[in-house]
Amino acid sequence: MLHPYALLLGVTTVALFSMHGAIYMVLKTEGELQRIAREWINRTIIFFIICYAVTTMATLLYVPHMAERVRTHPWLFSVALVNMLAIANIPREIHHGRDFRAFLSSCVAMIALMTLFGLEMFPNLVLSRPDVANSLTAYNAASSPKTLGIMLTIALIGVPIVLAYTASIYWIFRGKVKLDKMSY
Repeated sequence: MLHPYALLLGVTTVALFSMHGAIYMVLKTEGELQRIAREWINRTIIFFIICYAVTTMATLLYVPHMAERVRTHPWLFSVALVNMLAIANIPREIHHGRDFRAFLSSCVAMIALMTLFGLEMFPNLVLSRPDVANSLTAYNAASSPKTLGIMLTIALIGVPIVLAYTASIYWIFRGKVKLDKMSY
């Protein structure tokens, strides 16, 4: 059975990606499709903010260890502050018609949320309940040094290729999508 907190995290993630996708759709389209996407933005923003607030309260109340690192290292609260400011900036930028800035704020919110989650979970990858000693951590789940060295070599070769491919695709498909008789 799925834990209610995991379900709440999943719904919040879907809400975040729905909002981000609606903003991206407004950036990439025009005309009637853009108007429809623009109507969806406000709904997805409201849904995300409600889910975010409920998830934050549930985390602080029912999973208090997730805020422990921020309590012990107060400077990490800056990540939470950046996250809150980015989320608050999204509806402001949409209201002023600055869709690209809203998209950037949505990107910053996603990065900040992932950073907060990673900071609070580290070194645990999968936390064991009731026996924390059986948790899967970054240390006990790591491969041998030789395997990690091989993977580092592959990553050093592969990541620049992936980044170059991604940059070229974004360059090729830059600008708004135009629907005409040559479209498919």
